[in-house]
Amino acid sequence: MSGTDHLGQQTSATVVAQSHREEAIVRAGSEPVHGDERPEDWGWHGETGKKGRIGTFLAALILFAFQFGNHEGRIENIWINTMVAGLLLILVWDWRRRKNAWRSE
Repeated sequence: MSGTDHLGQQTSATVVAQSHREEAIVRAGSEPVHGDERPEDWGWHGETGKKGRIGTFLAALILFAFQFGNHEGRIENIWINTMVAGLLLILVWDWRRRKNAWRSE
């Protein structure tokens, strides 16, 4: 089934019905994702690991350093400190999650 895009031009996309999912539009020359494919099969395990935690901590430090600039208003500091606190909360949540992972089931 070919359709037309919003400009009235012909496209080569087809609509594929997938069980337990919404309809998917598949471009010509590609195939839909099959239900038996899992991200773990190609290497994604749902976390970024040690490098991601270090990167998040460094981003929090860099954001914290932004408040010592030449700006005069303090609203910027509130936003910056809120973002730093959010990043640190994510790190604490991740640390607690990993610490208690063996007890979760």
